[in-house]
Order: sequence, then C-alpha cells, then structure tokens
Amino acid sequence: MTNLPFSPLDRPIWHSLTGRQGALAIGDARALRFRPDVNLFGEAACDSSEALAALAALVPDGGTLGLIGVGPAVLPPGTAIVSERQLDQMVATRLHRAARDVDIVRLGDDDAPEMLALATLTAPGPFFAATHLQGGYIGVRRAGRLVAMAGERMKVPGFSEVSAVCTHPDFRGQGFARALMEAVIAPLIAGGEGVFLHSYADNPAVALYRALGFETRRELTYTVIKRA
Repeated sequence: MTNLPFSPLDRPIWHSLTGRQGALAIGDARALRFRPDVNLFGEAACDSSEALAALAALVPDGGTLGLIGVGPAVLPPGTAIVSERQLDQMVATRLHRAARDVDIVRLGDDDAPEMLALATLTAPGPFFAATHLQGGYIGVRRAGRLVAMAGERMKVPGFSEVSAVCTHPDFRGQGFARALMEAVIAPLIAGGEGVFLHSYADNPAVALYRALGFETRRELTYTVIKRA
C-alpha cells in the first residue's frame, strides 16, 4: 500500500466533482464541494493559497466540510479540525456472489424521507436529504417499511463507490446488507467499472467486504473541518 502510482482514487472527491458528478458541485476551478444537501465533501484543486482560500469559502457557517486524501489535510485559512481519522480505501474488480434471494426495490425522490430516517438511525456515514441523488439507491421493504438500503456515492474515472449500506436494528442478521451490496456492485462490474468503498479498520463489516471481493488499496485521511 506504499509507493502506489497516482490514481483518481487518491483524490476521489475532486475527480467526482470535476467528472461525472459535476452537476452536484458548487464552487469553481479553484475549489469545489458537493451541494450541502447531498453530502459534506469538498476539495481544493491544489494547495495554493488561492485554492485554499476558495475552499475555506465553501465551509458553511455553523457547519462542516469533509476532506479525504493521502496524508494529513492542508487546512484552509480560518478553519479548524473537528475530527481526523484514518480510512482504509478498499477496491474490488470482481464480485464473489453468495447472497440469498431478497426482494429489492429501486429507491428515488419519493423515498428520500425514509432513507434519511434510516441513515440517521443506523449512522452508515454522512447522509443528507439529497444524498440519494448520487445514484443507484436500492432497498428492502417489509410490510411497506424501508428496513435496509445501499447505494452509490462518489464516482471517479473507472470506479464507483458503494456507500450508505445499512439495516434497521430489528432486521439485522437476515443477509440484507450482502444482498444489497451485490445488487449495487454487479451491474457496475458488468459494465466495466471497479468499485470502491471507505471503511474504518475496526469496522466489523470489513469481513463482509472481503468476502465480497474487496481488498485494501491504501490508507487515506478523513478530516472534518469547520470555520475557526
């Protein structure tokens, strides 16, 4: 995981916002972030004073901005660190299928309130009112109730991120997470893409990720900042 050649995966935020997810971006060529109702991630084009000042302007008053990259973040002027942790970036280019059959439904705008409620309860990672616009969200319903979901988050050249995999506590242990991840991943790989995700090393779900075919690519730093 050391001395890796450069990859867009080293800067997933920037390459998502300047590529396939540009419609969800705000900012300019110096710095970009996702719309605040989509997620909290942003990045400067480089570490120049001009670019960092532009990134600082994208940090909301009373809110936060998330940075993901190789090594410690270079702080924009007038900001402070809220939290900083190491993430394992895991990638898969083939899928090991083993899930049982589960009735899966496509999720969209009409499901957004339920999706937000489920993510708020289970805390799979940053999730906001319009996070589902990043694409590919599917779920499992029981008696009409959304009890599990998964979807896509960032999209860099050649790779899409699997994210927001979560199950209501009352419905865990039934294989929903694996079934949903397989259903998200399979068409991406069939279409010639790799998939990636970010996880803390102590996340119990890492065993599932490895069973699906993910391998750790490298360690990245996840930093959340606010206005000082």
